[in-house]
Amino acid sequence: MRLLKNIALGLFVVVVLCVAVVYGLSSYRMGQKVSVTDSAPEFPRDSTTVARGQYLVRAITKCAECHGQDLGGQLFIDGGPLGTFHAPNLTSGTGGTGTVLADSDVVRAIRHGVGPGGRKLQWMPSRDWVGLADEDAAAIVAYIRSVPPVNRPSEASSVGPLGRALYVAGQLPLFEAEAIDHSNVARTRPASGVNAEYGKYLADIGGCTGCHGPTLSGGQVPGTPPDMKPASNLTPEGIGHYKESDFFRALREGKRPNGTQIDPFMPVNATKLMTDDDIRAVYAYLKTVPPKPFGNR
Repeated sequence: MRLLKNIALGLFVVVVLCVAVVYGLSSYRMGQKVSVTDSAPEFPRDSTTVARGQYLVRAITKCAECHGQDLGGQLFIDGGPLGTFHAPNLTSGTGGTGTVLADSDVVRAIRHGVGPGGRKLQWMPSRDWVGLADEDAAAIVAYIRSVPPVNRPSEASSVGPLGRALYVAGQLPLFEAEAIDHSNVARTRPASGVNAEYGKYLADIGGCTGCHGPTLSGGQVPGTPPDMKPASNLTPEGIGHYKESDFFRALREGKRPNGTQIDPFMPVNATKLMTDDDIRAVYAYLKTVPPKPFGNR
């Protein structure tokens, strides 16, 4: 009997120590600062720039998917033991960042996933946007500054015990600022048009690699639950049989060539707003990527 009690006590102590180590290490890493030096673009507010920013936010960079259609912030992950994550209010209303952050702060947050004081931003998909051209970064800022103010406090996010453990184990990409080469500042926007180079730019800042992987071959999206469907293979080995009209249908209607529905995780509410030429440009780019077997992210 005493032996069983000693074993139980020993296991309890081990569990407590493991929890303490995970909590301490995760707190230390979460609190580490990132130093970023970024060139601040010019910030025009003319109607053409604002319109470009609106198109980018709504159709390409998909900011509303996390921050809400009014950009006033919302709960976007309720993961139980994983954590509860809120996207902040981006407007100039009460509780928003619009009256707190300078234009250059917004650009740093977008391209680097870093807030004021070097604070790392949770779940900010800045690996997709580190190559965002200056003029497009400025356009996004111009549009965000133009939206109606929303009076909604930005709620704090919290990382749960499972989230902390996975983060320490390298299985939960909480902070993309940790994976970005912050010295990579070549941000020239290719000439727009139906060409593969511009299509790659749109695919990159549109977050295609965020879900489908750097090689676009699909597979399980990092940080998602195991029961979530994997992302599709976008290389010629995966959707190489898609005609241009099939690709249009996928992005506009969220349907495959056979008429079946693509997983709702695909942000069709955004991609359906893309212009015809931009969809054609992305299609042209996907035709140029090397074929890869499914899941070879």
